[in-house]
Amino acid sequence: MTIETGEKESKKSGKKTTRGKYIPNLAEFYFKPTHDWSVQKAKRNYEQAPDKLGSLELDTICFKDCVIGMRDIPDSSIDLVIADPPFGIDFNGKSGAYNRKDDFVVSGYEEVDESYGDFTLRWMKGLPRVITEHGSVWVFSGWNNLESILHAARVMGLETLNHLIWKYPFGVYTRRKFVTSHYHLLLFVKNIDEYFFNKIEHYPQDVWEIKRRYRAGQRKNSTKLPLEVVERCIDFSSKPGDVVLDPFMGNGTTAVAAKSSWRHFLGFEMNVNLKEIIRNQISSVSPGEGYTPYATRLPSVDELAERYPKAYREYLKREGQNE
Repeated sequence: MTIETGEKESKKSGKKTTRGKYIPNLAEFYFKPTHDWSVQKAKRNYEQAPDKLGSLELDTICFKDCVIGMRDIPDSSIDLVIADPPFGIDFNGKSGAYNRKDDFVVSGYEEVDESYGDFTLRWMKGLPRVITEHGSVWVFSGWNNLESILHAARVMGLETLNHLIWKYPFGVYTRRKFVTSHYHLLLFVKNIDEYFFNKIEHYPQDVWEIKRRYRAGQRKNSTKLPLEVVERCIDFSSKPGDVVLDPFMGNGTTAVAAKSSWRHFLGFEMNVNLKEIIRNQISSVSPGEGYTPYATRLPSVDELAERYPKAYREYLKREGQNE
């Protein structure tokens, strides 16, 4: 739908046309997600999804190195990858700088013991083979290893679609440099002409400000992404019934996000001390319990009217309604 109004003189005929000036925010009143599913349809897609994993089972976590584990994944069977690899910095998983009690942090976190570039090339090597033509890969990174991940993606033939920033509120205090208070989210696709992207918001921006919820008194892995961050990756880049792979499962956040939104999951994790935590996290949610159709998440016309009164008046005019 054209969202301009007013009159404009045609260069060819000299007559007035109906196209004219742009009305800010009017398009938001007409926006609909690119793809949407009712709860019933999403559930049906989930329950009827074909098992594409061969000898591997859907909705399982394998406690092994992802480089080895991915060799067992059939070609073109993964729809979405969400990866939060080790930091590649001098970090033992229990730093007091993160304002938490070490007693609640599960031991067994292992840092990269080779160059970060070599490590990244090794674990990303299998991605182009296992993901579908419409598949995407989200990789989380700090600024210090950004170059290694971008280089590995280029070598593997993945296209960089977006480079997003997650701004978080827990930067560690510094004396002689700026406090780091953001994380990089790199979005890669296998086929630039066929990748799946569901525009669920009218104006989705590449900076996400999402708070991390602290889990005081609970046992946890060294780090944990907010569930909302992972859910957004899943919502924009997959469909109900799709298979989401997490090569570094950690606390099980990706599995929880996938299960609660009618997606299937597969994960790898080397730290066997996390088995109980991951199992408890996954069993704490029911399939689809967090899913609602995307259209229902959008602002209502009344909410938009309060935000954009001028656009609302034009909307009423176009809809043939009186104020």
